[in-house]
Amino acid sequence: MVVAICGSSGLIGTAVKQALEARDCRIVPVTRTDIASGSDHLKDLLDGCDALVNLAGVSIAGRWTEARKKEIYESRVLTTRRLVEAVNSLEKPLADFITASAVGIYDSVEVHDEFSTSYASGFLADLCIDWEHEALKVDAEKTRLTIFRLGVVLSASGGMLKKMLPPFRLGLGARIGKGDFYMPWIHIDDVVKAIVGTIFKPIATGVYNLVAPEIVTNREFTLQLAAVTGKAAYLTLPAKLVSLVMGEASQLLLEGQQVIPQRLLADGFEFSYPTLESALRKELIGKN
Repeated sequence: MVVAICGSSGLIGTAVKQALEARDCRIVPVTRTDIASGSDHLKDLLDGCDALVNLAGVSIAGRWTEARKKEIYESRVLTTRRLVEAVNSLEKPLADFITASAVGIYDSVEVHDEFSTSYASGFLADLCIDWEHEALKVDAEKTRLTIFRLGVVLSASGGMLKKMLPPFRLGLGARIGKGDFYMPWIHIDDVVKAIVGTIFKPIATGVYNLVAPEIVTNREFTLQLAAVTGKAAYLTLPAKLVSLVMGEASQLLLEGQQVIPQRLLADGFEFSYPTLESALRKELIGKN
């Protein structure tokens, strides 16, 4: 099987690439240069591929200047638009087009399964809506489309957890504000399992919440991480300070969502790490 991956050098892309290569798949990397080269080049690159996994997008961490927001938006929305245009023009259609989105599409009020339409307002939600809108332009009569709305991906190799570990290991771990906002999360192995499983055992199409079944707050996450690192976490990072330093991007740390993976569970997906404790122990101790 030949699988194209856009974003193959990122945290998730690297893990997906390794998992597919372990199954003797041939990987076709799709780079930013390829995206910028136009639809004809992309069409030639994707010709002969069986599936495309779209994980493109610059990091959303850090303060959101207008220039940064433009980069975040274009790296996802415009990239997806160009990929879809190329996919729809292929003489031999792809079997699968799998693309990332994020749980940031949802508001912080309701409990959300995949059928929820209670979306948030603001840059992040608008980004996700536009991102998915471009993906939905895939010709559904020819190619299966799966959209994975990702929560925080836990890996000691990168992302949020890697950034949190140094202060926690020094005993300087802290909850944010009251710590009462929710943190939808998932272990990276389960992300890979879902994506690869979709390619090899396509059961359904459409939107899936790619989060673990256990819902936790920031306070609970902080206590669990402190317990696994063996350090206390009595400090509090004031919410006002986070807002002052990060500006609009503070919503990433102050506004969480309650999200459940209803469709994955209905499909019989078995999470390798269904609890936060098991996920953290795997990453930090190497034990389930």
